[in-house]
Amino acid sequence: MKQYLLSIYQPDGTLASGDLEPIMRDVEALDRELKEAGAWVFAGGLHPASSATVVRVRDGESLTTDGPFTEGKEHIGGFTVIRASDLDAALAWGRRLSRATTLPVEVRPMHGADGDLDPA
Repeated sequence: MKQYLLSIYQPDGTLASGDLEPIMRDVEALDRELKEAGAWVFAGGLHPASSATVVRVRDGESLTTDGPFTEGKEHIGGFTVIRASDLDAALAWGRRLSRATTLPVEVRPMHGADGDLDPA
């Protein structure tokens, strides 16, 4: 089975903590369904993009800068890695995750997860 990354895109400054309770309940229910179906690999939420540190190598030296790599009005707020037989199955899970989070979800296949491409 291939692995897919489901990235949850969150507009900056949205979702006050009181708004999260029903959403988290729906996400936790979906996580249970993913686990029962044998599709769940890993999931996690992220701190705001403003907490990011970017690392670059220039002329052999590592440079770090505060803040996100790109400026934008939305950022990846969380993600789930799943196993699915094909893109259609992964998209079905992506639609369910988008419904649960009320946010856009990007579905992308991962290299090397099913032996088709060497990640190196």
